Amino acid sequence: MTSEPLKIDCHTLREFVAAALETRGVPKSDADKVASTMVEADIYGYGTHGVFRLRQYLARLAGGGSNPTPKVTVVHETVATALIDGDDGLGHLAMSAARDLAIEKAKEVGIGWVGVRRGNHAGPLALYVRPQAEAGLLGMAAAVGSANHVPPYGGSDLLLGTNPIAFSAPVDGPDPFVFDMATTVAAMGKIKTLLQQGKPMPEGWMVGRDGNPLTDPALKSEGFLLPIGGPKGFGLSVAIGLMAGVVNGAAFGSDVVNFTSDTTSSTNTGQFVMALDPAAFGLDKDFASNAARVFSEMRASPPLPGHDPVRLPGEGKTAAAEARRKDGVRLNPALCRDLNKLALDCGLTPPFLGLKTD
Repeated sequence: MTSEPLKIDCHTLREFVAAALETRGVPKSDADKVASTMVEADIYGYGTHGVFRLRQYLARLAGGGSNPTPKVTVVHETVATALIDGDDGLGHLAMSAARDLAIEKAKEVGIGWVGVRRGNHAGPLALYVRPQAEAGLLGMAAAVGSANHVPPYGGSDLLLGTNPIAFSAPVDGPDPFVFDMATTVAAMGKIKTLLQQGKPMPEGWMVGRDGNPLTDPALKSEGFLLPIGGPKGFGLSVAIGLMAGVVNGAAFGSDVVNFTSDTTSSTNTGQFVMALDPAAFGLDKDFASNAARVFSEMRASPPLPGHDPVRLPGEGKTAAAEARRKDGVRLNPALCRDLNKLALDCGLTPPFLGLKTD
């Protein structure tokens, strides 16, 4: 059985993902949008949040937890802010609408902040901040995690998720600054991919309820994810929960629904997207050149012994993405076999012909 990643054409992969979503009642136009966003995640190297998530999305569509035909609407709006109701649809639809509206407002009045309620898992936040930087704006996005895997610092009840946050900024050169992180040491998606591949996780990602390190991803439900920086990561996670959850009328704390184990309930996932125009501060195009100058200084810093040269978040992703668009994306064999199984379940032709599914 092969252990090497398998390559697939991006267009072929998008068509397959869209067709699979359509078998669960998603209209073609929405299926195409979501499939494109999911494949973009893999194109930019966010494999834990791309087509790997297809099984979860299909399960929620089949179970009724996700609405295949949502009406994404703006339910409250000011010149600089808005609140979008995702109508329990696939999260990519509401978050894409939030991103686009935030950019529109930022271009008009300098800043746009758009919250989302009744959303769903939407893939990596990087996809909802990179366009801001490409448009000469600064971006920020955050979300309440789609399941609670973290106790409050010093506690033992699971009341927090990975609660990710992302930032972007324009920089002269090929790569904008794009920083996307979970508030936990590792995102749950990374642990799920290790489980799929039959690999252990490093110490320091999770602990069991006895406080000892947990390295078997199959036992993830028996332990806790650890916040970055201890109480600092806890505090950041709570702050994100307030801004992405509570202020939007979305779930936070014990109201959060585990979107993997519960496929029938609305998750009421909360998120937000922000766009900020440097021109509102009199900088305009100077921001990108100033950022490039500072980044050059950072790259010129001599590395410590045993360390690689300094790199900035997002560096190299533009060229890597262009290469994948041209040559295809590489997926691990375990994921390829799972996609083949999903294809058969949906009555579709497996995308990886000749690959055994057992």
